[in-house]
Amino acid sequence: MPYTVYVIELDPEVLTKARFRNRNPGYREGKPCVYVGSTAHSPEKRFKQHIDGIRFRYNIYARDFGFRLRPRLYKNYQGYKTRAEGEEAEERRAKSLQKRGYAVWRG
Repeated sequence: MPYTVYVIELDPEVLTKARFRNRNPGYREGKPCVYVGSTAHSPEKRFKQHIDGIRFRYNIYARDFGFRLRPRLYKNYQGYKTRAEGEEAEERRAKSLQKRGYAVWRG
């Protein structure tokens, strides 16, 4: 089962949450806030699980502030053979977005 990385855009209101804001000291105002995860499901199914608040299958920031997938931000992060490879790619993607000034939370 291949793993893929996905990116959910979050409402900028998430920046009112101290824990989220504190994890993103390099955030540049005006850049998107995002949640980055990896999954064996389709990004669309995984997004729905977050929004629906499926127990143990969601992140509170993705559930409360997520409003759309950002496929252009993850289209090159697909087809990993193992969960570990998917999680490593997730971490790389999250770090690369933070370097670009995004506010990022990763799963």
